Amino acid sequence: MMLSSRVAIVTGAGGGLGRAHALTLARYGARVVVNDLDIDAAQRVVDEIAAAGGSAIAVAASVTDETAVAAMVDRAIGEWGGVHILINNAGILRDKSFAKMELADFRLVLEVHLIGAAICSKAVWEPMREQRYGRIVMTTSSSGLYGNFGQANYAAAKMGLIGLMQTLAIEGEKYNIRVNALAPTAATQMTEGVLSEAGLEQLDPMLVSPGLVALVGEDAPTRAILCAGAGHFARANVTLTDGCFIGAGDDAAERVIADWDAIGDRTGEIVPTYGFTQAERELASAGSTAPAVARAG
Repeated sequence: MMLSSRVAIVTGAGGGLGRAHALTLARYGARVVVNDLDIDAAQRVVDEIAAAGGSAIAVAASVTDETAVAAMVDRAIGEWGGVHILINNAGILRDKSFAKMELADFRLVLEVHLIGAAICSKAVWEPMREQRYGRIVMTTSSSGLYGNFGQANYAAAKMGLIGLMQTLAIEGEKYNIRVNALAPTAATQMTEGVLSEAGLEQLDPMLVSPGLVALVGEDAPTRAILCAGAGHFARANVTLTDGCFIGAGDDAAERVIADWDAIGDRTGEIVPTYGFTQAERELASAGSTAPAVARAG
């Protein structure tokens, strides 16, 4: 029962992956706020948790509604004294090729996935800082990490969540707030018609959720991107190659083109610890001793 003293909020938990996450967190002892737009679906998950001896409450709220999200966090704190874990799981799809996609559908998907995760994270951020403990998980996707036809809106939102994760992990480090991302592959309402029927049969959402436990425990990592599906787990990273110095000159563009393979050589590539690592490398390559960062905070 490694999460027995913890309170978790799982958004979009009335079914699919969110339900699997809520059930798994409860099985490890967490008290769970089951959030969903559909209060009946959320209550059914609460009933499942209660039947297994766990503790949970259902809250109907859109992750895009700042007032409703704040009230959900306040309720969790009022009922159980704090919020220790946030799983940003809620999402929608509006798949079409970019040529056929309406910008309204582009905005809507970003609003739910990216802005919704920011709203929920912001709502728990100060309580987590005050208690000097927090675990936040963003739900990213291979579509965001690597692209996928017909999902420009979804991919943009999911890669945006990686940037949000990277920065919140840096800002939350001194408060023991660890922020990670989960890239799941699972048979849910969102993946019907996207994945093959044969593949969906092997992609039970419950096979993803064990990875979630690793991202929210006492010894959780931070800034990890965990890919999970069908019981298989892998790590994804945003890397930086060693590159090469081109310098100035009228022929600089031609030399970039000529040295393209060397610039992209992945031998010795690194996972930067923060964004200005790139600037530091560039200045060092140019022979500069000036600091890359003038100020922070």
